[in-house]
Amino acid sequence: MKDHPLTDGTVWLSRPTEADIDDIVECCQEPTIAEWVTIPVPYHRADAEAFLNEMVAPGWAARGPIWAIRLRADGPVVGMIDLGQREATTSEIGFWLAPAQRGRGVMSRAIALVCEFGFHPDGLALIRIGWRAFVGNHASAAAVRRNGFHYEGMARLGGVQRGVRRDIWLAGRLATDPPGPAADWPPGI
Repeated sequence: MKDHPLTDGTVWLSRPTEADIDDIVECCQEPTIAEWVTIPVPYHRADAEAFLNEMVAPGWAARGPIWAIRLRADGPVVGMIDLGQREATTSEIGFWLAPAQRGRGVMSRAIALVCEFGFHPDGLALIRIGWRAFVGNHASAAAVRRNGFHYEGMARLGGVQRGVRRDIWLAGRLATDPPGPAADWPPGI
């Protein structure tokens, strides 16, 4: 799959490259990212290199794009977002954001861009984008809820993080779902 940068004029998404390694390593030192994302801890330069070679390159090759989130076209990486392919017409969204950018709508904008590309016939032509997060990741839940993802339940011990099984929340958005906030989430999530 050819690289496909996305922007709304406030957020820029582009394929991460070797030039981004130092920024990725710096961001992944943040404990609040490691708390919710399945990254190695501690996170080293070799981990970022492996990420580029073993996840980013194969992801783009197999219709599973991974974008760096930036605040300008040539800006440093402030987060990551991806659509990991599950089947030909379904993907799962995943993301993280540096703490300094949280609470400013950056992730909601990135999710909107990725979903638009994922569902568009000239993009990935998906019919479903799923989401899952470890129970307690309220910020992630809020971001997908704002983008039309419907709560689908909890999988008890449904995920593994660094060898420990954890409960996960599940949600999804169909191509036919409107992009605005979904109202069917249980209180407290």
